Amino acid sequence: MKAEDLKAVRRFVRDELGTDEARLDELTDKPLEVYEKFRETGLANWWLPEELGGRGLTLEDSVEIVNELSYGDAGVAFTLFISILGTTMVQLYGSDELKQRYLAPMAAGGTFCASLGSERTAGSELGKIETMVAKDGGDLVLNGEKFFSTNTDFADFLVVIARSADDPEDYPAIVVPRGTPGVEIVKRWDVIGLRASHTYQVSLKDVRVPAANQLAGSGLRLLEIGLNASRILIATTALGIARRIRDHCMNYAKTKPFRDGTLLESPVFAQRLGQMEMQIDVMKSHLLRSARDFDKIMADPDAPALFNRQGTVKSALTAKMFCGQAGWDVASVGSEMFGGLGYTNDMPIGKLMRDIRYVSIVEGGDDVLRELVFGRYVVPVPRRT
Repeated sequence: MKAEDLKAVRRFVRDELGTDEARLDELTDKPLEVYEKFRETGLANWWLPEELGGRGLTLEDSVEIVNELSYGDAGVAFTLFISILGTTMVQLYGSDELKQRYLAPMAAGGTFCASLGSERTAGSELGKIETMVAKDGGDLVLNGEKFFSTNTDFADFLVVIARSADDPEDYPAIVVPRGTPGVEIVKRWDVIGLRASHTYQVSLKDVRVPAANQLAGSGLRLLEIGLNASRILIATTALGIARRIRDHCMNYAKTKPFRDGTLLESPVFAQRLGQMEMQIDVMKSHLLRSARDFDKIMADPDAPALFNRQGTVKSALTAKMFCGQAGWDVASVGSEMFGGLGYTNDMPIGKLMRDIRYVSIVEGGDDVLRELVFGRYVVPVPRRT
C-alpha cells in the first residue's frame, strides 16, 4: 500500500467523520452520504484483485485502513469492509464468468455486496439453516428468511447460504442479484452500536437465479473461509475504537482538576493508561500477524484448495477473541475515567462502548470461538501453539 493511500484515509476520517459522533449515531433511513465520499478516495473495496479492476491491497493493508476508519467511526468502517466476506467467497469459488459479472462492477463502482447466512434458529449453529434451495430446470429457487445481513438493501448482489431440497446435508452458496424478484427487506435492525451501518432481516420468496450462480463447494465451508477475513477486520475495529478512547482519556485528563493538579498527574491514571497502551500495542501486533497468515494462503496459486482443507485460520479466531476482550477492557476503564459523565450521552465514551461491544458478539461470539479453538487447535496435539 502506498503512503498516499493511508493519508487519503486519514483525510477522509478527519473531514467526513471528524468529531460529530451524534450524526453518526443516528439511525438514518438510507446509507449516509459519507459512503459516497469514501468512493472519491479511490479506495472503495480496496481488497478486490487487480485483474478485476481493483486495487489488490492485502489483508495486512486492510488492517491499517480499517484501524484508521474505525478511529473515526466503527459503523462506517464496518459498512465499508464487510463486503469482503461475500467477495472472498466469490473470488475463490466462483466461476470466471461470475467474477467478471459481479466483482468487476464492484471494483469499478465502489459498491457493496451482502452475505446471508444467519437465521432465527441458525445463528451460531448454521447447520440448522431452514432456507431451502430447489432445482427447477436450469434454475435454482430459494425460499426462506435470513435474520442478520449487513448492506443488503443497497448491495449489488447477495451470497445466500441455503439447504438443498434434494440433500439436507448439502448447503449450497448462491449468488443472487439484489434486484431479483422475491428478495424483500423485512426490517432494518435498530442496533445499539455501529448505528451508521445498516443490518437487515431479509425474506426470500421464490427467488429464481441460474444454476450457474452456485459457488463451488459446501456453502458452510465457504462461509467459514470468508469469515477469516471479516473476523480479522472486525477485530481491527476494536483497535481503532481503543485508540480513540485512549486519546479522549488523555485530552480529558489534561484539564480535569484532581487534588492539587490535574488527572494527568495521578499515578493511578498513569498506570491505567500504561496498561491501555500495552493492550493496544498487542492488539495491533496480533492483527497484523493474523492478516499475514491469511495473505500467505491467498497468495498461493492453490489458495482455494488450501483454504478448503484448512477452513479456519487459527490466528483469525484468536485475534477476534483477544481484541474484543481487550477492547472492552479499554472501554470499561475509559468509561470510569470520566466518572458520572461517562454514564451520560454528553461524552463520546458511551457511543464508543456501544460500538466496541459488537466485536465479541457478531460472526461468532466468544464462547462459540473458544469451543472452535478448543476442538480444532487444542484437542489435536500437533496443532497446539
